[in-house]
Amino acid sequence: MNMQTTSRLTAAETALVEAFGAQIGELPGNGAVIGTRDRLLDDLKKSGLPTRRIEAWHYTDLKNLLRVLPDATPVSAIDPIAPLVEGSKVLSILQGTADAKAAVDGVEIALFKDSLADGSAAAGLTALDKDDAIGRINGSFVRDGFAITVPANTELDAPIELQALHGAGQVHTRFPVSFGAASKATIIERHRSVVEGSALVSSISDIALEDGADITWIILQQQAAEDTHLGQIRVKLGTDAKLRLFVINAGGKLVRQELRIDVAGEGAELTLRGVNLLGAESHTDVTLVLGHNVPNTNSTEIIRNVVFDRANGVFQGMIRVAPDAQKTDAKMSCNTLLLTDDGGFSAKPELEIFADDVVCGHGATVADIESSHLFYLMARGVPENKARAMLVNAFVAEIVEELEEEKLVEALEGVISAWLEKHA
Repeated sequence: MNMQTTSRLTAAETALVEAFGAQIGELPGNGAVIGTRDRLLDDLKKSGLPTRRIEAWHYTDLKNLLRVLPDATPVSAIDPIAPLVEGSKVLSILQGTADAKAAVDGVEIALFKDSLADGSAAAGLTALDKDDAIGRINGSFVRDGFAITVPANTELDAPIELQALHGAGQVHTRFPVSFGAASKATIIERHRSVVEGSALVSSISDIALEDGADITWIILQQQAAEDTHLGQIRVKLGTDAKLRLFVINAGGKLVRQELRIDVAGEGAELTLRGVNLLGAESHTDVTLVLGHNVPNTNSTEIIRNVVFDRANGVFQGMIRVAPDAQKTDAKMSCNTLLLTDDGGFSAKPELEIFADDVVCGHGATVADIESSHLFYLMARGVPENKARAMLVNAFVAEIVEELEEEKLVEALEGVISAWLEKHA
């Protein structure tokens, strides 16, 4: 790497550069991968972490919010935990190291570190654009993860849980996943801290749905109170493919979840549902860039947010309809319960439409609990604090109940209820 002076860099940026220099000799990868890592880190060093001057990061000034990096030294040992849904096939990634013995019948599973070692992962270690800080950080430091292929016409009878657990330190993982034509599966991407120390976590999932694939993908983020979580999911939908994507943020101090979705096949359908539970002094940003690029596709996006204490949240949703994407039907909404005078939530839904035969719309609301609903419960003997908790729970549980699997709904409702009980 062409080392330049770091005098203009912040403490966190300097720490990233120094960490790369300290780890480069042990990061997996052949010459092509190491060269790609070097370029990504050099680009990050030249541009610095993004600030509010960059439109895509206007509400999340990463340069100022990420002031200090945790030490790269991990905790000594981590053990897997029970799966979110009983009977799920667990693929564990403990402190960034994937389980070499992980297996699921009928599914091809490989360690991502092996793809780095032989160079086949080099082409995927890219930044999507000049402002893709997550792609640059993850591509520079990623060590492991799982590469998964679900063959065509395969229907999995139990969810696969990607169980990414960590303690303090720095963890960077990657999950390239391919779903063959007419396959059907449920994947739970679960990020959770097992200690209360500080950690920097980056994770990218590269997902391809071939023609007719029918997939449910759930991201459950439960990081510790001082953690930084930088997540990105990159999706491409083929002809007649269906993706139900659920994102639940219930932890972390600084969180950025990017959803980069390309609807590339006619008849494809995307259902996005998000729940953001924000408390203490956390900052959570969900940013969606959705491209409808061919005719006759559909998408609906509903985001529900609950804000307590001094927390702040962001939803940026961009839907782009290409000139050839006639008959697109795309609807997006963001609804927030703001239960504090000290917190806040910023919503920025956007449409860029270059086709003339489409049905598209967006909307956003911010409100407190409806007083008449609260009065109704209290008039029937429910204490005020319990009544408020019931109404908040109902506000977000409505999203989860759209899932068809009863055990999965119960498990996620349990996560939400436990968080609300702790914070409300």
